[in-house]
Amino acid sequence: MKHLLKLSDLSTAEITEILNLADQLKYDKKNGIEHKYLKDKTLGMIFRKSSTRTRVSFEVGMYQLGGHALFLSSNDLQIGRGEETADTIRVLSRYLDGIMIRTFDQSEVEEMAQAGSIPIINGLTDYAHPCQVLADLMTVREHKGMLEGLKMCFIGDGNNMANSLIVGGIKMGMSVSIACPKDYQPDEAIMNWASENGNFLCTEDIFEAAKDADVIYTDVWSSMGQEGEANIRREAFKGFCIDESVMKVAKSDAMVLHCLPAHKGEEITREVFDAHANEIFDEAENRLHAQKAVLVKLMQ
Repeated sequence: MKHLLKLSDLSTAEITEILNLADQLKYDKKNGIEHKYLKDKTLGMIFRKSSTRTRVSFEVGMYQLGGHALFLSSNDLQIGRGEETADTIRVLSRYLDGIMIRTFDQSEVEEMAQAGSIPIINGLTDYAHPCQVLADLMTVREHKGMLEGLKMCFIGDGNNMANSLIVGGIKMGMSVSIACPKDYQPDEAIMNWASENGNFLCTEDIFEAAKDADVIYTDVWSSMGQEGEANIRREAFKGFCIDESVMKVAKSDAMVLHCLPAHKGEEITREVFDAHANEIFDEAENRLHAQKAVLVKLMQ
């Protein structure tokens, strides 16, 4: 494991190792045991998209591991003024021990990994969100005690979250169902891979998707960069809200996850969100622990 670009690059064993280490780091932190695995190492964090959880969790994670995180806004870098990505990463590779980038195009992350000489972590692209899904899998395993054999249902836009949840869930032995409008399905290649490698369903029927689910998951209908489509998307996604009627067809002990921020009353009702808030905020906390595990694996 040289980089974390997308979950399809990792084996089931590698994902399991990350989750096991994340569990250990979380347990130790809560018991006052420190691990300065990355003493004197520096992570550069490039942001082309704004962030709450990604920035804070990576910055705090590096501090807790004994290292330092450097916030690099694309507005302040020459990359934001036209310098080629490959040139930027060649320079930064001589200063830093690793880079986390939150950007739009997956190709930019892949180019950095090819041109640079240090680990690259995908903090989010329009195609994939591997760090979030590692935290999601960690949270499900905490609450359910397992992953293999569980059913995960995602309701909403077939976006980067859906793409990564499909791959992460299938690789860890879960069955995955997606409910979304026809014109907003996940990446076709990922769906084909899932159909060939696991138990996978993509449908426009949210009740078919949610039936007997152990985990119900959703995300906002309009992600960053899609604000101009908000009204069109609200119309397209009518009926794709997690409410009590959806929860009734899932298993009685089904948990609910949301990668946040939530638009309550759109993709999820306030009542369902509040009823499952502990799970959702455990999920948010686990971004810190899962990413610390990734940082140790890549940068130690």
